[in-house]
Amino acid sequence: MADPKAEHALRDAQGTLETLEARWSAARTYLKIDAARLRHKVLSDLAADPDLWSDQDNARSVTTELGRLSNDLDAFDELRRGLDDSLVLAEFAGESLAAGEADWTLLNELAEVVASLERRIDALEIQSLFAGPYDENDAIVELHAGAGGTDAQDWTEMLLRMYARWAERRGFDVEVDEATEGSEAGLLSSTFIVKGRFAYGWLSAERGVHRLVRISPFDSQARRQTSFASLDVTPLLADDASEVEIDEKDLRVDTYRSSGAGGQHVNKTDSAIRLTHVPTGIVVSCQNERSQHQNRARAMQILEAKLAERARAQRQAEMDALSGTRADNAWGSQIRSYVQAPYQLVKDHRSNVETGNVDAVLDG
Repeated sequence: MADPKAEHALRDAQGTLETLEARWSAARTYLKIDAARLRHKVLSDLAADPDLWSDQDNARSVTTELGRLSNDLDAFDELRRGLDDSLVLAEFAGESLAAGEADWTLLNELAEVVASLERRIDALEIQSLFAGPYDENDAIVELHAGAGGTDAQDWTEMLLRMYARWAERRGFDVEVDEATEGSEAGLLSSTFIVKGRFAYGWLSAERGVHRLVRISPFDSQARRQTSFASLDVTPLLADDASEVEIDEKDLRVDTYRSSGAGGQHVNKTDSAIRLTHVPTGIVVSCQNERSQHQNRARAMQILEAKLAERARAQRQAEMDALSGTRADNAWGSQIRSYVQAPYQLVKDHRSNVETGNVDAVLDG
Protein backbone atom coordinates (compact mmCIF):
# COMPACT_ATOMS: atom_id res chain seq x y z
CA MET A 1 0.00 0.00 0.00
CA ALA A 2 1.28 3.46 -0.92
CA ASP A 3 2.46 5.73 1.88
CA PRO A 4 1.39 9.33 1.02
CA LYS A 5 3.73 10.81 3.60
CA ALA A 6 6.71 8.90 2.19
CA GLU A 7 5.77 9.84 -1.38
CA HIS A 8 5.59 13.51 -0.38
CA ALA A 9 9.01 13.31 1.31
CA LEU A 10 10.54 11.75 -1.80
CA ARG A 11 8.99 14.36 -4.11
CA ASP A 12 10.33 17.16 -1.91
CA ALA A 13 13.83 15.67 -2.00
CA GLN A 14 13.72 15.13 -5.76
CA GLY A 15 12.50 18.70 -6.36
CA THR A 16 15.28 20.11 -4.20
CA LEU A 17 17.86 17.98 -6.00
CA GLU A 18 16.69 19.34 -9.36
CA THR A 19 17.17 22.88 -8.04
CA LEU A 20 20.60 22.01 -6.65
CA GLU A 21 21.62 20.52 -9.99
CA ALA A 22 20.74 23.79 -11.70
CA ARG A 23 22.63 25.82 -9.08
CA TRP A 24 25.68 23.55 -9.41
CA SER A 25 25.69 24.01 -13.19
CA ALA A 26 25.41 27.78 -12.79
CA ALA A 27 28.29 27.73 -10.29
CA ARG A 28 30.46 25.93 -12.82
CA THR A 29 30.01 28.91 -15.12
CA TYR A 30 30.35 31.87 -12.76
CA LEU A 31 33.23 30.27 -10.83
CA LYS A 32 35.00 29.60 -14.16
CA ILE A 33 35.78 26.04 -13.13
CA ASP A 34 37.15 24.97 -16.52
CA ALA A 35 39.59 27.90 -16.57
CA ALA A 36 40.53 27.12 -12.95
CA ARG A 37 41.44 23.54 -13.91
CA LEU A 38 43.73 24.80 -16.67
CA ARG A 39 45.35 27.26 -14.27
CA HIS A 40 45.76 24.48 -11.71
CA LYS A 41 47.62 22.39 -14.28
CA VAL A 42 49.98 25.28 -15.09
CA LEU A 43 50.68 25.94 -11.40
CA SER A 44 51.19 22.23 -10.68
CA ASP A 45 53.85 22.08 -13.40
CA LEU A 46 55.55 25.16 -11.95
CA ALA A 47 55.43 23.70 -8.43
CA ALA A 48 57.11 20.54 -9.69
CA ASP A 49 60.03 22.51 -11.11
CA PRO A 50 63.05 22.03 -8.77
CA ASP A 51 64.24 25.55 -9.63
CA LEU A 52 61.03 27.16 -8.35
CA TRP A 53 62.47 28.06 -4.95
CA SER A 54 65.38 29.99 -6.44
CA ASP A 55 62.92 32.90 -6.28
CA GLN A 56 61.25 32.50 -2.90
CA ASP A 57 58.71 35.28 -3.34
CA ASN A 58 57.50 33.81 -6.61
CA ALA A 59 57.51 30.31 -5.10
CA ARG A 60 55.30 31.43 -2.21
CA SER A 61 52.93 33.11 -4.66
CA VAL A 62 52.70 29.96 -6.81
CA THR A 63 52.18 27.56 -3.92
CA THR A 64 49.61 29.82 -2.24
CA GLU A 65 47.56 30.18 -5.42
CA LEU A 66 47.90 26.45 -6.12
CA GLY A 67 46.67 25.59 -2.62
CA ARG A 68 43.64 27.84 -2.92
CA LEU A 69 42.75 26.52 -6.36
CA SER A 70 43.11 22.94 -5.10
CA ASN A 71 40.77 23.64 -2.21
CA ASP A 72 38.19 25.30 -4.48
CA LEU A 73 38.26 22.52 -7.06
CA ASP A 74 38.14 19.80 -4.40
CA ALA A 75 35.09 21.43 -2.81
CA PHE A 76 33.36 21.76 -6.19
CA ASP A 77 34.12 18.15 -7.17
CA GLU A 78 33.03 16.87 -3.74
CA LEU A 79 29.74 18.68 -4.25
CA ARG A 80 29.30 16.88 -7.57
CA ARG A 81 29.92 13.53 -5.92
CA GLY A 82 27.41 14.40 -3.21
CA LEU A 83 24.76 15.22 -5.80
CA ASP A 84 25.41 11.95 -7.61
CA ASP A 85 25.15 9.96 -4.37
CA SER A 86 21.88 11.73 -3.52
CA LEU A 87 20.41 10.84 -6.90
CA VAL A 88 21.24 7.19 -6.23
CA LEU A 89 19.60 7.38 -2.80
CA ALA A 90 16.50 8.96 -4.35
CA GLU A 91 16.39 6.18 -6.93
CA PHE A 92 16.59 3.47 -4.24
CA ALA A 93 13.87 5.21 -2.20
CA GLY A 94 11.65 5.37 -5.29
CA GLU A 95 12.13 1.68 -5.97
CA SER A 96 11.11 0.85 -2.40
CA LEU A 97 7.96 2.92 -2.72
CA ALA A 98 7.16 1.30 -6.08
CA ALA A 99 7.39 -2.08 -4.35
CA GLY A 100 4.84 -0.91 -1.77
CA GLU A 101 7.33 -0.34 1.06
CA ALA A 102 8.41 2.97 2.56
CA ASP A 103 12.04 2.80 3.63
CA TRP A 104 12.12 5.65 6.15
CA THR A 105 15.72 5.00 7.06
CA LEU A 106 16.63 5.71 3.45
CA LEU A 107 14.28 8.70 3.19
CA ASN A 108 15.64 10.28 6.36
CA GLU A 109 19.21 9.80 5.15
CA LEU A 110 18.25 11.37 1.82
CA ALA A 111 16.72 14.40 3.57
CA GLU A 112 19.87 14.92 5.68
CA VAL A 113 22.19 14.64 2.68
CA VAL A 114 20.08 17.05 0.63
CA ALA A 115 20.05 19.59 3.47
CA SER A 116 23.85 19.32 3.72
CA LEU A 117 24.21 19.87 -0.02
CA GLU A 118 22.01 22.97 0.20
CA ARG A 119 24.27 24.46 2.88
CA ARG A 120 27.38 23.72 0.85
CA ILE A 121 26.01 25.30 -2.31
CA ASP A 122 24.87 28.31 -0.27
CA ALA A 123 28.45 28.70 0.96
CA LEU A 124 29.78 28.35 -2.59
CA GLU A 125 27.43 31.06 -3.86
CA ILE A 126 28.41 33.42 -1.03
CA GLN A 127 32.10 32.81 -1.74
CA SER A 128 31.53 33.80 -5.37
CA LEU A 129 30.52 37.29 -4.19
CA PHE A 130 34.04 37.92 -2.91
CA ALA A 131 35.44 39.03 -6.24
CA GLY A 132 37.24 42.20 -5.10
CA PRO A 133 41.02 42.43 -5.51
CA TYR A 134 41.58 42.20 -1.72
CA ASP A 135 38.58 40.13 -0.59
CA GLU A 136 40.72 37.05 0.02
CA ASN A 137 43.15 38.95 2.28
CA ASP A 138 43.40 39.03 6.04
CA ALA A 139 41.66 42.05 7.58
CA ILE A 140 42.95 44.79 9.88
CA VAL A 141 40.01 45.92 12.02
CA GLU A 142 39.92 49.08 14.14
CA LEU A 143 37.28 49.87 16.75
CA HIS A 144 36.87 53.34 18.29
CA ALA A 145 34.51 54.44 21.04
CA GLY A 146 32.20 57.27 19.99
CA ALA A 147 29.50 59.29 21.70
CA GLY A 148 28.28 57.81 24.95
CA GLY A 149 31.11 58.15 27.44
CA THR A 150 31.87 55.10 29.58
CA ASP A 151 29.03 53.15 27.98
CA ALA A 152 30.56 53.73 24.54
CA GLN A 153 33.89 52.43 25.80
CA ASP A 154 32.20 49.35 27.23
CA TRP A 155 30.35 48.92 23.92
CA THR A 156 33.69 49.01 22.07
CA GLU A 157 34.95 46.13 24.21
CA MET A 158 31.69 44.23 23.63
CA LEU A 159 32.16 44.62 19.87
CA LEU A 160 35.73 43.33 20.10
CA ARG A 161 34.44 40.21 21.86
CA MET A 162 31.58 39.82 19.35
CA TYR A 163 33.84 39.93 16.30
CA ALA A 164 36.46 37.70 17.94
CA ARG A 165 33.80 35.07 18.68
CA TRP A 166 32.38 35.38 15.16
CA ALA A 167 35.83 34.97 13.61
CA GLU A 168 36.72 31.95 15.71
CA ARG A 169 33.46 30.21 14.81
CA ARG A 170 34.26 30.67 11.15
CA GLY A 171 37.69 29.17 11.60
CA PHE A 172 39.58 32.48 11.41
CA ASP A 173 42.44 33.38 13.73
CA VAL A 174 42.33 36.64 15.67
CA GLU A 175 45.37 38.66 16.73
CA VAL A 176 44.77 41.67 19.00
CA ASP A 177 47.56 44.15 18.30
CA GLU A 178 46.44 47.13 20.34
CA ALA A 179 43.85 47.86 22.99
CA THR A 180 43.63 51.18 24.82
CA GLU A 181 41.70 50.94 28.06
CA GLY A 182 38.88 53.33 28.84
CA SER A 183 38.91 55.74 31.75
CA GLU A 184 36.54 53.63 33.88
CA ALA A 185 35.70 50.52 31.87
CA GLY A 186 35.91 49.07 28.40
CA LEU A 187 38.18 50.29 25.60
CA LEU A 188 38.80 53.62 23.93
CA SER A 189 40.09 51.77 20.85
CA SER A 190 41.38 48.45 19.64
CA THR A 191 43.18 47.15 16.57
CA PHE A 192 43.04 43.48 15.70
CA ILE A 193 43.79 41.31 12.68
CA VAL A 194 41.45 38.59 11.47
CA LYS A 195 43.44 35.97 9.60
CA GLY A 196 41.95 33.61 7.05
CA ARG A 197 40.78 33.43 3.49
CA PHE A 198 38.06 36.00 2.69
CA ALA A 199 38.40 37.69 6.09
CA TYR A 200 38.47 41.12 4.44
CA GLY A 201 35.61 40.18 2.10
CA TRP A 202 33.41 39.30 5.06
CA LEU A 203 34.37 42.17 7.34
CA SER A 204 34.37 44.97 4.76
CA ALA A 205 30.56 44.99 5.06
CA GLU A 206 30.85 45.72 8.80
CA ARG A 207 32.52 49.09 8.26
CA GLY A 208 30.59 51.92 9.87
CA VAL A 209 29.03 53.12 13.11
CA HIS A 210 27.38 50.62 15.47
CA ARG A 211 24.75 51.82 17.96
CA LEU A 212 23.81 50.21 21.28
CA VAL A 213 20.68 51.02 23.30
CA ARG A 214 20.44 49.53 26.80
CA ILE A 215 19.93 50.23 30.49
CA SER A 216 23.33 51.57 31.50
CA PRO A 217 25.16 49.46 34.10
CA PHE A 218 27.17 52.59 34.91
CA ASP A 219 24.16 54.80 35.74
CA SER A 220 23.11 54.71 39.40
CA GLN A 221 19.55 55.59 38.31
CA ALA A 222 19.46 52.74 35.75
CA ARG A 223 18.49 54.99 32.87
CA ARG A 224 18.51 54.00 29.24
CA GLN A 225 21.70 54.97 27.41
CA THR A 226 22.58 55.13 23.72
CA SER A 227 26.22 54.49 22.82
CA PHE A 228 28.21 54.47 19.61
CA ALA A 229 31.37 52.80 18.33
CA SER A 230 32.88 52.84 14.85
CA LEU A 231 34.52 50.02 12.94
CA ASP A 232 37.01 50.48 10.11
CA VAL A 233 38.64 47.68 8.14
CA THR A 234 41.64 47.54 5.82
CA PRO A 235 43.03 44.59 3.82
CA LEU A 236 46.36 43.31 5.15
CA LEU A 237 48.90 43.15 2.36
CA ALA A 238 51.37 40.29 2.00
CA ASP A 239 54.93 41.02 3.13
CA ASP A 240 56.14 40.99 -0.47
CA ALA A 241 53.23 42.96 -1.88
CA SER A 242 53.73 46.43 -0.41
CA GLU A 243 52.38 49.12 -2.70
CA VAL A 244 54.14 51.97 -0.89
CA GLU A 245 57.63 52.93 0.18
CA ILE A 246 57.96 54.44 3.65
CA ASP A 247 60.80 56.85 4.30
CA GLU A 248 62.09 56.39 7.85
CA LYS A 249 62.53 60.17 8.06
CA ASP A 250 58.76 60.52 7.75
CA LEU A 251 58.14 58.44 10.89
CA ARG A 252 57.88 59.47 14.50
CA VAL A 253 58.41 56.47 16.77
CA ASP A 254 57.18 56.45 20.36
CA THR A 255 57.57 53.63 22.86
CA TYR A 256 55.37 53.06 25.87
CA ARG A 257 54.52 50.41 28.41
CA SER A 258 52.20 47.61 27.28
CA SER A 259 49.07 47.12 29.37
CA GLY A 260 45.44 46.07 29.16
CA ALA A 261 43.81 43.62 26.81
CA GLY A 262 46.61 43.43 24.27
CA GLY A 263 47.07 39.67 24.47
CA GLN A 264 48.61 37.01 26.65
CA HIS A 265 52.19 38.21 26.06
CA VAL A 266 51.61 41.81 27.12
CA ASN A 267 54.38 42.77 29.53
CA LYS A 268 55.37 45.64 31.76
CA THR A 269 58.36 46.92 29.78
CA ASP A 270 58.45 49.73 27.23
CA SER A 271 57.94 47.31 24.35
CA ALA A 272 54.79 48.82 22.85
CA ILE A 273 55.26 50.91 19.71
CA ARG A 274 53.36 53.86 18.30
CA LEU A 275 54.23 54.94 14.75
CA THR A 276 53.11 58.30 13.39
CA HIS A 277 53.45 58.90 9.65
CA VAL A 278 54.05 62.64 9.77
CA PRO A 279 53.05 63.56 6.17
CA THR A 280 49.61 61.94 6.48
CA GLY A 281 49.05 61.98 10.24
CA ILE A 282 48.25 58.26 10.28
CA VAL A 283 48.96 56.70 13.68
CA VAL A 284 49.43 52.97 14.30
CA SER A 285 50.07 51.22 17.61
CA CYS A 286 51.04 47.66 18.49
CA GLN A 287 51.62 46.10 21.89
CA ASN A 288 50.79 42.42 21.38
CA GLU A 289 54.19 40.99 20.45
CA ARG A 290 56.90 39.87 22.88
CA SER A 291 59.51 42.46 21.94
CA GLN A 292 59.77 46.04 20.77
CA HIS A 293 61.31 44.81 17.51
CA GLN A 294 58.33 42.50 16.81
CA ASN A 295 55.82 45.21 17.70
CA ARG A 296 57.58 47.63 15.35
CA ALA A 297 57.52 45.11 12.49
CA ARG A 298 53.79 44.49 12.96
CA ALA A 299 53.04 48.20 13.27
CA MET A 300 54.97 48.84 10.04
CA GLN A 301 52.90 46.20 8.25
CA ILE A 302 49.68 47.81 9.41
CA LEU A 303 50.95 51.26 8.45
CA GLU A 304 51.89 50.03 4.98
CA ALA A 305 48.38 48.64 4.55
CA LYS A 306 46.84 51.96 5.58
CA LEU A 307 49.08 53.98 3.29
CA ALA A 308 48.40 51.59 0.42
CA GLU A 309 44.68 52.06 0.94
CA ARG A 310 45.15 55.81 0.86
CA ALA A 311 47.20 55.60 -2.33
CA ARG A 312 44.62 53.42 -4.07
CA ALA A 313 41.90 55.85 -3.14
CA GLN A 314 43.89 58.78 -4.50
CA ARG A 315 44.59 56.96 -7.77
CA GLN A 316 40.87 56.43 -8.20
CA ALA A 317 40.18 60.07 -7.28
CA GLU A 318 37.91 58.83 -4.47
CA MET A 319 39.29 59.47 -1.03
CA ASP A 320 37.12 56.73 0.44
CA ALA A 321 37.24 54.15 -2.36
CA LEU A 322 38.14 51.34 0.04
CA SER A 323 37.47 52.76 3.47
CA GLY A 324 34.07 54.21 2.58
CA THR A 325 32.66 57.57 3.59
CA ARG A 326 33.56 58.22 7.20
CA ALA A 327 30.51 59.26 9.17
CA ASP A 328 30.27 60.90 12.58
CA ASN A 329 30.61 58.35 15.37
CA ALA A 330 27.25 59.43 16.80
CA TRP A 331 23.52 59.85 16.09
CA GLY A 332 22.23 59.39 12.56
CA SER A 333 25.33 57.63 11.18
CA GLN A 334 24.83 54.07 12.38
CA ILE A 335 24.75 51.13 9.98
CA ARG A 336 23.31 48.81 12.63
CA SER A 337 21.47 49.21 15.94
CA TYR A 338 21.57 46.76 18.83
CA VAL A 339 18.66 47.45 21.22
CA GLN A 340 18.53 45.69 24.59
CA ALA A 341 15.96 47.95 26.25
CA PRO A 342 13.02 48.56 26.27
CA TYR A 343 12.76 45.73 23.71
CA GLN A 344 15.16 43.27 22.06
CA LEU A 345 16.16 44.01 18.47
CA VAL A 346 19.16 44.09 16.14
CA LYS A 347 18.47 45.98 12.92
CA ASP A 348 20.76 46.56 9.96
CA HIS A 349 19.76 49.97 8.60
CA ARG A 350 21.16 49.25 5.12
CA SER A 351 19.22 46.06 4.41
CA ASN A 352 16.42 46.45 7.02
CA VAL A 353 17.13 42.90 8.20
CA GLU A 354 16.04 42.44 11.81
CA THR A 355 16.32 39.83 14.55
CA GLY A 356 15.11 39.78 18.13
CA ASN A 357 17.89 37.50 19.37
CA VAL A 358 20.31 40.20 20.49
CA ASP A 359 22.32 37.91 22.77
CA ALA A 360 23.06 35.48 19.92
CA VAL A 361 24.32 38.32 17.70
CA LEU A 362 26.54 39.74 20.43
CA ASP A 363 27.86 36.23 21.05
CA GLY A 364 29.17 36.12 17.49
